[in-house]
Amino acid sequence: MPIFEYTCNACDHEFEALVFGRDKAECPKCQGKKLTPKLSVFAMAGKGSSSSTGEASAGACGSCGDPRGAGACSLGDMD
Repeated sequence: MPIFEYTCNACDHEFEALVFGRDKAECPKCQGKKLTPKLSVFAMAGKGSSSSTGEASAGACGSCGDPRGAGACSLGDMD
């Protein structure tokens, strides 16, 4: 389930929302629908995952984003 971060243009309230399919988020404070999406910190963690040597860096898990690295979350093999 994707979680998105928004700032409401009407009341400046910052919040996260689960968005399913074609559903649209709305501000939980004022029910405003004019929202500005924010760049989440989680989304930034996956950027620049390769090092200058061409090897993958020891960053967040590619499956779940666990900051301890691949395999740390104990997620079973997805195959």
